[in-house]
Amino acid sequence: MITNTRITAPSEETRYEEELARGLVTADEEAFAAIYRRWGSLVHTMATRLLGDTYEAEDVTQQVFLGAWHGRAGFRPERGPLGAWLVGITRRKIVDALAARTRRLTLIDSAGRDADATGPEEAAPDRVLDRVLLIDALAQLPCRQREVLCMAFYEDLTQAQIAERTGMPLGTVKSHARRGLHRLRQAIEQPPVHDTGL
Repeated sequence: MITNTRITAPSEETRYEEELARGLVTADEEAFAAIYRRWGSLVHTMATRLLGDTYEAEDVTQQVFLGAWHGRAGFRPERGPLGAWLVGITRRKIVDALAARTRRLTLIDSAGRDADATGPEEAAPDRVLDRVLLIDALAQLPCRQREVLCMAFYEDLTQAQIAERTGMPLGTVKSHARRGLHRLRQAIEQPPVHDTGL
């Protein structure tokens, strides 16, 4: 009796992927461009799904392929196919992006809590001074930066929600938040100027 089992040769698809992998290892730029065309949308889709932010997903996609190019000597075909290796890099970059987002939100949350601390037991002179400095520093920011940071501090809105509410592109909201936080940090870290009365 003849069975339908047969040994199949590696498919054309598999051979092509192996060829791309060899090209990557030998720093073939054309092969790398083909790798990007083949897996770029998969990487971007993964990042968008897990981050919920198209702009961050674009950053992560760029980081993944830069990481793959710079780390190409670490690719081991015997450990798995090129696509799986790229997915592994993508997962690590997404974790890094989420950690960076958490750090930013923690900074904003901490600054917001400091600004809101009005209880009598927390009204020590240093805390009152810190609050005054923060409010003054916020007041010195350009209007859009102040608006974005106040929505984040006091209304606990995400950058995507701020973009939706203000009609600004998300990338612009991110830029305003980043520049505003940088200016706040500079203003707060400056030593106070004492008025000598002259």
